[in-house]
Amino acid sequence: MSERGKLIVFEGTDGSGKTTQMRLLAGYLSGMGVSVCMTHEPTESPFGALLRACMSKKIDADERAIAALFAADRIDHIQNPETGMLAMLNAGATVLCDRYYFSSYAYNGGFVPLEWVIELNRPARELLRPDLIIYLDLPAEEGMARVGRRGATERYENLERQTLIREKYFEAFERFRDEENIVVIRSERTPEDTQKKIRRAVSGLFGGVQ
Repeated sequence: MSERGKLIVFEGTDGSGKTTQMRLLAGYLSGMGVSVCMTHEPTESPFGALLRACMSKKIDADERAIAALFAADRIDHIQNPETGMLAMLNAGATVLCDRYYFSSYAYNGGFVPLEWVIELNRPARELLRPDLIIYLDLPAEEGMARVGRRGATERYENLERQTLIREKYFEAFERFRDEENIVVIRSERTPEDTQKKIRRAVSGLFGGVQ
């Protein structure tokens, strides 16, 4: 039977470089002989499709409905027998996930009561807790400058909201600091510098590989 893989989650405000860094880490780990699967939230499921429509402002939904959709998408993301993270992990793959329940705490918890969002996501947290959460930190102003270079903005992509979301991330990290393995890494100007820090943070999960 395969040894269960590790779950590494990337978190951060918009523009922090999560997707780029996750791909760089996947390439690095694959080169070290680690079996890697990459995934993201919202997922490609029907729940995820609805969420992407909400994020792009094609659907104008209440924040509580969006929070509930994220929670539903997350449970399916964990439990789906074919594409779920538990299935990948139990097959021996290390799973790199772009966003997980701390995104809900920060994004939804900035606009509806955080306690409610935490309870909404309790089933996901009880089913599957990450081995490591990497938060890529970036001032809101710098993140929005990066986002602006991409073109059209989404639901949460303005300076006021991003500032609040960053604050909520750190509020949630403080609350769960004794229960979660969280590493805060400054998102540097060059992806290479950020990746070096990420590899150091991850190395302990794989016997200290560098």
